[in-house]
Amino acid sequence: MSSTVSTSRGILSPTRLGMYGSPDAGSSGSFSPLEPDFNEGDEMELHSVSWNQDYGCFAAGTSNGFRIYNCEPFKETFRRDLKSGGFRIVEMLFRCNILVLVGCGDNSQYPPNKVMIWDDHQSRCIGEFSFRSEVRAVKLRRDRIVAILEHKIYVYSFMDLKLLHQIETVANPRGLCCLSQHQNTSVLACPGLYRGQVRIEHFGLNMTKLINAHDSHIACFTLTMDGLLLATASTKGTLIRIFNTMDGTRLQEVRRGVDRADIYSIALSPNVQWLATSSDKGTVHIFSLRVRVAGMDLSTHSNAAQGPSLFHQNSSNSLEPLVSPNTGANSSSSLSFMRGVLPKYFSSEWSFAQFRLPEDTQFITAFGSQNTVIIIGLDGSFYRCSFDPVNGGEMLQQEYVRFLKTESRPR
Repeated sequence: MSSTVSTSRGILSPTRLGMYGSPDAGSSGSFSPLEPDFNEGDEMELHSVSWNQDYGCFAAGTSNGFRIYNCEPFKETFRRDLKSGGFRIVEMLFRCNILVLVGCGDNSQYPPNKVMIWDDHQSRCIGEFSFRSEVRAVKLRRDRIVAILEHKIYVYSFMDLKLLHQIETVANPRGLCCLSQHQNTSVLACPGLYRGQVRIEHFGLNMTKLINAHDSHIACFTLTMDGLLLATASTKGTLIRIFNTMDGTRLQEVRRGVDRADIYSIALSPNVQWLATSSDKGTVHIFSLRVRVAGMDLSTHSNAAQGPSLFHQNSSNSLEPLVSPNTGANSSSSLSFMRGVLPKYFSSEWSFAQFRLPEDTQFITAFGSQNTVIIIGLDGSFYRCSFDPVNGGEMLQQEYVRFLKTESRPR
């Protein structure tokens, strides 16, 4: 077997919600508690930052533990500082008591090939997966745990930790994978077996769709909450493409730039009206999307409360309802009338709004409320920026926090 599973005391309860607090330490069987260390003088390194499933919180994995932050309003809500090592992967399950942790590799107690399922109410590990190779990423939804290795993906039931699916992929050192989060859709996106290919698993429909998204290797992608739209970028990093995951049709293409770039993140707004992307060029770009949202008045784009459910089972029969006419929100070249004669980038849709950041830091983005974008950096920085939904242009910085400072400890 390529993996082994250990559990303690029955099934998991990932839907039980609770506030993060300071539960009494405890352990069961062979599962070790996370031992606290209150030495604030220790040098700390930030290993990772990751969103929860609704982008309302984020987790920071550090060289001596982990921390949980709320985004609106910004607040550190919980932390565990350890003497026994830190974590390279920290994944939340919405705002409940269950976390998934993977160690950094610099400490044998938390090795990089072991996935720990941590119940913070009980302050103990309630399940483990051990693999023969390093875990590149872990993704969660209320009924699934997905462990991503470099060449294989394992999908488990959250309730009993039974293995449900194994998926072979092309080399995937970035651990690329994402899940839908709606209860009525169960969709997984991951790299396929070939360069530039994305594999879509519609588990509820027992259907697999392969999308040849790019000529180069895939660098980044994301799904809408219902899993019915996919946004992708390649290692070239110049184009972002939007696909229908039911039939693989490309619905829109936007251009981040002309020069090669390393795309760090892609985010879709809840109403699928906006797309944000961050890269090593130090600029967050916002694009206006032309993908139709069911029940939305596309002439005004005013109903931001509508969800992203826009496909029916027969969506592959007609693409016309899926894409609205180009409203001209994204900039385009003044030479676009010579489409087909000049290089392709002259006729591309360019970004609608931008925000400048340091180029030497990796940032991930998400959409906040009321036309805001939240940006988190591996340098320990938190930005909230607003953009003008009518005129676009340079975004305005509304908030900036250095979130690893010890004085941000919750009271």
